[in-house]
Amino acid sequence: MKNFLLNKKWLILIFVVLTIAVLTTFLPTDKEEVVYVYTARHYGIEPVFIEFTNETGIVVKHTTASDAALRERIKAEGRHTNADVYITVDAGNLWLAVKDGLLRTIESSVVEKNIPANLRDPENQWFALTERVRTILYHPDRVSPEELSTYEALADPKWYGRLLMRPATHPYTQSLVASLIVAHGEEESEKIVRGWVANNPTLIDSDTRILETLAAGKGDVAIANHYYLGRLLESNPEFPVRIFWANQNVGERGAHVNITGVGVTKYSKNYQNAIRFVEWLSSPRGQKLFADSNHEFPANPTVEPHSIIAGFGSFVRDPINLTEYGRLQGAAVKLLNRVGYR
Repeated sequence: MKNFLLNKKWLILIFVVLTIAVLTTFLPTDKEEVVYVYTARHYGIEPVFIEFTNETGIVVKHTTASDAALRERIKAEGRHTNADVYITVDAGNLWLAVKDGLLRTIESSVVEKNIPANLRDPENQWFALTERVRTILYHPDRVSPEELSTYEALADPKWYGRLLMRPATHPYTQSLVASLIVAHGEEESEKIVRGWVANNPTLIDSDTRILETLAAGKGDVAIANHYYLGRLLESNPEFPVRIFWANQNVGERGAHVNITGVGVTKYSKNYQNAIRFVEWLSSPRGQKLFADSNHEFPANPTVEPHSIIAGFGSFVRDPINLTEYGRLQGAAVKLLNRVGYR
């Protein structure tokens, strides 16, 4: 009986060993390479992510929501977050993410080489991927470009009832006003924004609808991001709206530029994959796909922009440090409230 039990134990042991050998031979043992992305930029991202996976084997799993919602989610999840990468469509949100301690330094000579110093955080906690220019758009049948000049000049009473703008609650408006504060100080900026409000602008919380309203003749001049016009022209080359680069004369500050930017989260569980993802997005291949998918300007200066926005012509950018958008966001919101901009 004792020998029988001993033999039985050996048979069980041999069976277990053979089973493990079979499983090791025929089943994949490598852990899936993955990077988790929380992104507020949602236009055209899936093809970009698929191409990254095709080239690297790293699967991109992503969640989309507003900048603020994603930032608050990362904060609430803490060290348990799935997020490896945070992509946002306003530099102010990246500044706030740094302030909240949500990001970590991106240690990559590749990204530093690809993205200019003025388009990244001083501590390399975030980098720009693309530039988005918020400038003046107009209907050429009702406005001559010779009538246009600066954001500030839209406070002139001649534009009463003719302006289309985004509400005060949107980061685009807040960052633009923050840039005014940098250029002019709060007192002068308040006069400018008060002049906008006095002109009774139509407030629409969608740049696409702003341009469609402009095209329909329900307004003459708008402030909007350039790429919305690029999209509309791609679907309809005869779309009746034109672009004017603001603040371009000698001594003026240049057109207001914001970014789509990226950071790696403090508690990233796939840090090396996250770095590889950011490096790829900063490369000529990644830049071309990512920028062209939304008609934005590539942050990598070696990459040519989409032909439609290249056709808008060259322009001077405001050299403001992008971190100012976050630092002055509170002051901008208070200013907008004081003057009754809703």
